[in-house]
Amino acid sequence: MKSVILVTGAGTGIGKSKGGFPPFMGPYGAAKAAMDSLAVTLAYELARFGVETSIVVPGAFTSGTDHFPSAGKPADSARAAAYARYDGVMDQIGERLTALTPADADPKAVADEVVRIVGLAKGTRPMRSVIDFVGDGAAQVLEVSERVRIEFAKRIGMGDLLEAKVSR
Repeated sequence: MKSVILVTGAGTGIGKSKGGFPPFMGPYGAAKAAMDSLAVTLAYELARFGVETSIVVPGAFTSGTDHFPSAGKPADSARAAAYARYDGVMDQIGERLTALTPADADPKAVADEVVRIVGLAKGTRPMRSVIDFVGDGAAQVLEVSERVRIEFAKRIGMGDLLEAKVSR
């Protein structure tokens, strides 16, 4: 049985498209939502080839990555001046996320989860696994989203695509 582990945003900081999401990161969030949609669609499209798919969804990591130090710093000083009323907002977001993040939150937890999932027996791998030390609500939103995804696939007669099985 083949398997695919899709890590959406590992090592990039906020890797979620659901749950709480900070302001001023719209393009980043849109990219994450697109990756999530692609991963879900791939799961359907690979199911009849017998390919199991798991999506690992990392949360925010304010240390151990280069995301927050390099995010949101405008190079165009004239344009930045026009938005002076927002000076420091991205720094505040980073500081507040850091305050919410436990000291033991390590991006290595994402790699450890991939290893754990790969080691699971065929047919027992989760569709998604959320690694979230901040508690932004993504796990709860994804739980509802997953229920709706399953119900809809069954309603349109595509319930067989919910499990990886070789078919002809």
